[in-house]
Amino acid sequence: MGSRPRIKNEDTYEELRDKGYSKEKSARIANAQANEKQLPSRKGGKAAPYEDWTRDDLYQRARELEIAGRSKMNKAELISALRS
Repeated sequence: MGSRPRIKNEDTYEELRDKGYSKEKSARIANAQANEKQLPSRKGGKAAPYEDWTRDDLYQRARELEIAGRSKMNKAELISALRS
């Protein structure tokens, strides 16, 4: 049995996995929500589509999720990385 990185918010992690999110994405979101310094959305799909966000807002979200290479990405690349 493989070891899983420490999940800081198990309930959120399991909820996201049940919705079909990948293990990695579920862990990132659950850990971001458990971190007081990060402010991930809790709106459940009510946020504006990424295309309506500014590049700076997309960058900050990518930073919260610790997406590698984000500083060199343009708006379209940030959107793509956030959705994967």
